[in-house]
Amino acid sequence: MLKFVSGSIQNQKTACLVVLVCEDEIVYDDPEVIALTETAEKIKEFTGKKEDVLLLYAAPEHAPEHAAERILFAGLGKKEKVDPETLRQVAGKCVKQMIKKNLADMVICVPARDKLAITPSEASVALFEGAFLGNHVFDKYKKGKKDIPLKTIALFTDAEIAANQRLLPARIETICKGTVLAREWVSMPPNEKRPDRFVRSMVKAAEKEELSFSVLDEKTLRQNGMGAILAVGAGSRSKPRLLILDYNPYKNKKSVKNRKTCVLVGKGVTFDSGGLNLKSSGSMGEMKMDMSGAASVAATLITLARLKHKFRVVGVIPVVENMPSGDAFRPGDIITAYNGKTIEIGNTDAEGRLILIDALAYANKMFKPDVMIDMATLTGACVVALGEKIAGVFSADEGLAKDIVTSGVATGERCWAMPLPEDYKPLLKSEFADINNMSSTRYGGAITAALFLSEFVEDTPWAHIDIAGPAYSKKAGDYCGAGGSGFGVRLLVDFLTGQA
Repeated sequence: MLKFVSGSIQNQKTACLVVLVCEDEIVYDDPEVIALTETAEKIKEFTGKKEDVLLLYAAPEHAPEHAAERILFAGLGKKEKVDPETLRQVAGKCVKQMIKKNLADMVICVPARDKLAITPSEASVALFEGAFLGNHVFDKYKKGKKDIPLKTIALFTDAEIAANQRLLPARIETICKGTVLAREWVSMPPNEKRPDRFVRSMVKAAEKEELSFSVLDEKTLRQNGMGAILAVGAGSRSKPRLLILDYNPYKNKKSVKNRKTCVLVGKGVTFDSGGLNLKSSGSMGEMKMDMSGAASVAATLITLARLKHKFRVVGVIPVVENMPSGDAFRPGDIITAYNGKTIEIGNTDAEGRLILIDALAYANKMFKPDVMIDMATLTGACVVALGEKIAGVFSADEGLAKDIVTSGVATGERCWAMPLPEDYKPLLKSEFADINNMSSTRYGGAITAALFLSEFVEDTPWAHIDIAGPAYSKKAGDYCGAGGSGFGVRLLVDFLTGQA
């Protein structure tokens, strides 16, 4: 549980009190917290640099009646460089330390107003997010469970700031629970989330909220002419599905003006072997995460419903397993997408774009959205370009791309606007079909993949977010364990909140 506390710091009864320390200036104005900071500064081994920590088990001499069982001093580095991500990281790091010590609660002192370049609200959001996300432990498949999350995480600040932000803890908790939900879906082993089972899991979570849903099975997909989804799923015994989650606050309201609809499309390949263009053994082991876009979109819809979002958002989620077999689609096959375009298969491992185009075309026709965004672990080329911590944003609408990048800055889920040049489209030319799913060159793969998708969205304002890098963490970070990161939930919620 997240909450604010205020009053006298000496009276805060907690297993651990956390005081944040910059190496060049004290960032508090509360005399009691300042005195604690000065205590830490007297110890030569602790300088306040990033990564510096100092744990005291005994209260300092000037505060013998201190109610906290421990005081943890955590370095922030130089004051001018402290931003929200710095605070997320330090909060997550402190929580992880307390989990290792099997403690139940923690209180973090929030830097005072005007002491940092960010507002008290921004500081509180970042500290709550880092602490909550760092408190997540994924041990479902471990017999001997040792790490127990904290029960309560509080921020100590002055009463006025706490009163002005009284709704913040519940909101951050709701959003971060959505991130954790996406994380857990991504980290699940592939044998437990084959398409039908993964869809049932998403539906079960959605049923608890004010969301309507429908599932298109293999027969319905065929009746609708969704040849691209069917082709990718043909090699697996677990047949493809298309899940639609609909959050519609306009339902049963006749007089609403300026109705707005956004569609989110998420790639859901529950395991990607590469199909007949089989991946190497080294790159196949993590392919349980190839449904990260689907997980983030479903978790975002659930989060928006919990937050009572202002306008309609529809999630369209194609779910398949890409496997090699006698029934699998082949290089050289020509298939027909939902909108009637034909596609020559240049590579069966370029499968994500195929299931997305049917979903995009279907969503465009059925819901006529004002804006459409797809999220997908689409290309290794995007990881080559931007690394493992930044997503690529592709859109012909510069304003839309800019808004997504801005939300990335606000949430720490970093994005970078990438080019979408028209003169690259000939690289997708096919001699035998309307388009090839694979570029004729190995270069610019993230761009040509996005251009392929752009052929199926018509004139709708649209953005493609390639999350191949940040969707999955190979090793634990400050506020994310190894496995699914839940990347995209906080990003999309922030973006959609801004659009409201």
